[in-house]
Amino acid sequence: MGETVLARGGIDTVAAEVAAEAFLAALGVPLDSDHLRETPGRMARAWAEMLTPRPFELTTFPNDEGYDELVVARNIPVRSLCEHHLLPFTGRAWVAYLPGDRILGLSKLARVVELFACRPQTQERLTKQVADWLQDRLQPRAVGVVIAAEHSCMTLRGVNAVGSSTVTSTLLGTLRDDARSRAEFLAVTGIAP
Repeated sequence: MGETVLARGGIDTVAAEVAAEAFLAALGVPLDSDHLRETPGRMARAWAEMLTPRPFELTTFPNDEGYDELVVARNIPVRSLCEHHLLPFTGRAWVAYLPGDRILGLSKLARVVELFACRPQTQERLTKQVADWLQDRLQPRAVGVVIAAEHSCMTLRGVNAVGSSTVTSTLLGTLRDDARSRAEFLAVTGIAP
């Protein structure tokens, strides 16, 4: 069983380059030096890359062995853009599920995080979108997602809270309803002892 998950289209890098040039000019950044002349194009390509998740095949397999313990992918890199300032936030995700009838190809847990991170986001929404998507596609007995990230909008400007991180979680199924399962998941993530 497989489902191809495609990247969103609609990126116009030529228009983005024109807009980047206007943006830099509006901020008083001169573009007449050899170092900055090509910056609008580099900006457009960089933003297009950050906003385009790679397509992937959602491969699942029958749970023939009846595996009924947590499957946890730890320390998945997260890179997204704060939708309020369009500044990056980066961190790590821990994604788990308790299989039902099907198990998932392990790399797909990281791919799902990337799918939803490659757009302007809030960390809270990102966490919930990953969990809900896995719940909808796999129909597992439980899903857990925890994301810990540092937000540039907090560290580079405003409060300048360098080193601070934000932790969000979404727990579904038995990870939400059963205290022992929840404690096991949180212990594996390092959030709870």
